[in-house]
Amino acid sequence: MKSLLQIPILICLILLVSCKNKSEDQKPMQNQKSKDLTAKAILSNPDYLAISYGGYRQNTRDKQPTIAQLKQDLKILDAIGIKILRTYNVRLPHAANVLKAIKELKSENPEFEMYVMLGAWIDCKNAWTDKPLNHNVGSVNNKEEINRAVELANMYPDIVKVIAVGNEAMVKWAALYYVEPHIILKWVKYLQNLKKEGQLDKNLWITSSDNFASWGGGSPEYHTPELNELLRAVDYLSIHTYPMHDTHYNPTFWGVLPKEKKLKNLEILDKVMNRALSYAVSQYDSVANYMQSLGVKKPIHIGETGWASLSNHLYGEKGSKATDEYKQALYYNKIRAWSKKNKVACFYFEAFDEPWKAAHNPLDSENHFGLFTVDGKAKYVLWDEVDQGLFKNLKRGKNTIKKTYGGQREDLLLDVSMPDVKKEITPNH
Repeated sequence: MKSLLQIPILICLILLVSCKNKSEDQKPMQNQKSKDLTAKAILSNPDYLAISYGGYRQNTRDKQPTIAQLKQDLKILDAIGIKILRTYNVRLPHAANVLKAIKELKSENPEFEMYVMLGAWIDCKNAWTDKPLNHNVGSVNNKEEINRAVELANMYPDIVKVIAVGNEAMVKWAALYYVEPHIILKWVKYLQNLKKEGQLDKNLWITSSDNFASWGGGSPEYHTPELNELLRAVDYLSIHTYPMHDTHYNPTFWGVLPKEKKLKNLEILDKVMNRALSYAVSQYDSVANYMQSLGVKKPIHIGETGWASLSNHLYGEKGSKATDEYKQALYYNKIRAWSKKNKVACFYFEAFDEPWKAAHNPLDSENHFGLFTVDGKAKYVLWDEVDQGLFKNLKRGKNTIKKTYGGQREDLLLDVSMPDVKKEITPNH
């Protein structure tokens, strides 16, 4: 029989062993949490904000962001609730470095959580050359892209949750490189077979990220047997919608109604941008309707949408008068609210301005889709977040995160253009 003095000591030892065992049991669970969280769960969670991310700070992609620079960016994005990044190709070092940066941040801080939709770039034969294009044959580089995507997905299964085969690779206005759907279908099937064979995580989702028209929501010329088979082969549809571009190319929804002229300018702009949102939603619905007509049931998420803050050509003061930081903020907030309400992931385009996209013209809209400028200034859409101190102690390069326009709203509004008054707007918009 043990003495009364020994009993408390025994109890303490038991509790210590118990606590130690619990601690050891919890560690694998914490490590496995992100690995076990599926693409389905992530994309349907309205609290997991998604964004397109390049991170290039120069006017050429020859100068790749360093791991340290990527980690700066990821901390900034984490501060505003971004949990899912979308990348576009894997042959350049960028995507692999993003994954490495996320892994390092997770090692430094177990609470850090971020995932990736990994893009594999797909081209047609002779794309980006002076040789005749063949849109029915894939580039020899496609296999390398796919194999590298597979390699990275297996290296970082806790981070890579989606592989997208191609970016706007089927839409016919991508004249320099687009492919017919059977090329995308070939690689989607290839990846799906790897999942079945256990060579890829069974929960990894496979898709292609393309314009809404390419997914059947536009012209009947896209309604082919190969597209219909692709709809059945992917795990979900990643669609692109850009009302901003259509303020020039298809401005059925764009402009001020005559009856709105008596309103205050900011009230008018709110109504104008409500119609822009409705236009985007109508494109989303057009894909859903086409898919439903085939008897196919797949989730649909927005792989890209965005609004530039500056343009000196088609969308600026001399064009449709669509681009400024105020309208960008309206669109961002409205599409985020809609996507959250409907549990649709929205990979907003994009995180930071990227000057390489139109290096020949620094004022081209392609260089100004970011929520942040290249030097780390927060555009109007994020001014409240600056006030809330979300970026305290964070930098891009050597710059702290400050507001554009020095935070002077009156100065910002001076650069806001009012769209032209329209005689008629299509009733649906």
